[in-house]
Amino acid sequence: MEILANLIDGFFIAFEPLNLGLMVVGVVVGLFIGAMPGLGSVNGVAILLPMTFLVPPTSAIIFLAAIYYGAMYGGAISSIMLGIPGASTAVATTFDGRPLALKGEADKALIAAAVASFVGGTISIILFTLFAPPLADWALAFGDHELFALMMMAFATFVGLSGDDIPKTLFSICIGLVLSSVGLDIMSGEPRLVFFDIIGFMHGINFLVLAIGIYGIGEMLWTIESTRGEPSMSKAKISVDRIVSNLKEVSGTWVTALMASFVGFFVGILPAAGATPGSLMSYGFAKTYSKTPEEFGKGKVDGVVAPEAANNAASTGAMLPMLTLGIPGSPTTAILLGGMVIWGLVPGPMLFIEQEEFVWGLIASLYAANLFAAVINIGFIPMFLWMLKMPFTILAPGIFVLCIIGGFAPTQSMHDVWLMFGFGVAGYLMRKLDYPLAPAVLAIVLGPLAEPSLRQSLLISNGDITAFFTRPISGTFMAFAIFLLLLPIIKAVRARMVGNSSQ
Repeated sequence: MEILANLIDGFFIAFEPLNLGLMVVGVVVGLFIGAMPGLGSVNGVAILLPMTFLVPPTSAIIFLAAIYYGAMYGGAISSIMLGIPGASTAVATTFDGRPLALKGEADKALIAAAVASFVGGTISIILFTLFAPPLADWALAFGDHELFALMMMAFATFVGLSGDDIPKTLFSICIGLVLSSVGLDIMSGEPRLVFFDIIGFMHGINFLVLAIGIYGIGEMLWTIESTRGEPSMSKAKISVDRIVSNLKEVSGTWVTALMASFVGFFVGILPAAGATPGSLMSYGFAKTYSKTPEEFGKGKVDGVVAPEAANNAASTGAMLPMLTLGIPGSPTTAILLGGMVIWGLVPGPMLFIEQEEFVWGLIASLYAANLFAAVINIGFIPMFLWMLKMPFTILAPGIFVLCIIGGFAPTQSMHDVWLMFGFGVAGYLMRKLDYPLAPAVLAIVLGPLAEPSLRQSLLISNGDITAFFTRPISGTFMAFAIFLLLLPIIKAVRARMVGNSSQ
């Protein structure tokens, strides 16, 4: 009852005129920031943080959290409409959202993304409200061994149950891991894989540059070749009947949305994990447990629902360790944490006691911001579909320019722009040769997380790899990962046995 009373008090704070106005403005701004390739919630929150010094801390955090939420919704827009991920968190949405748009069903993909984001956000906020302190303690139980085991399970999901060619999947993962290793060694600080001694490789390969290259430039090249300049996505329409029909179809994916929401939330509360691994893992799990995994990557609604529910759930989950422990769960929450320090607030368990108005006002605002983001997103669908009706001779150069901006924005280096073009050509060739792109993307995201966890784990255990199996949480993850890796062999043996018995 105490939680309910605090939440009601929080709603009174969130719906004060100033806070409500900032919430709506933040959601709209975040929606467009998330849709712009190369920006995303991190840059949006960082750019607008100085503006919050004009308002009280509670209003400031509500405004920035609304931008964060809006950006999570907005990332799906360019992924679906243009095939360019608005941010790294929306890369997995491209896998099935873009094929739906190319089939003239962009409205279905956008509605699925909005509904899934609302479901993921709502479930995660409820979990946040009810279980903040115990979940924060559970996240602390994740050491380097557990984090590496979790990453192994994510890789094994793509290998064991992706439905793709296993050797090609493994090759794709290896390429991603190699690219994730470019730059300075995390332990010694020595340069490694700095191709041709080009200085630009010293800071590593920015994930967003890879994503925009593969799914922006590569997708544009593929579309030009396959449609000869007349892409079928221009046939997208919107009507009340289509909206109702799409909502009925999306409602049939509730199991996927629930699974992805829980996965995204629990991955989000892990320090340094964030929404991108959560969305990719949820996509892999959705494909794993689907009755028709072969339809993923070809325009399946579940392939949009899973990553969108997960990345919104993870964005809320990442706030949990930030508020309760002072440990940011994602780059965006790291900026929010910096803002709290500037406002004179000390994150930690005492924050819930000493600053109840601040904490519960923020939690209540998340409920409202989640609802506003869903309504505004669905309301803007006609405008998004209007973009698709532009002639491809206008749309393609526009996509090209957005790709260049998105490739330049993260590091403001022309090296990354040229690198993006290279990834675009490579992504186009991989698609022509039928190599799966998702495992490579997963590897370059999880590689920088898995490598330090592995090396630090081995240092702690003096090189004893059995430590991954003797610890309860990591042992469970590793056992499941091994099972997934062996599953293709088990399936092949069973199929051969059934074939022999039928002869």
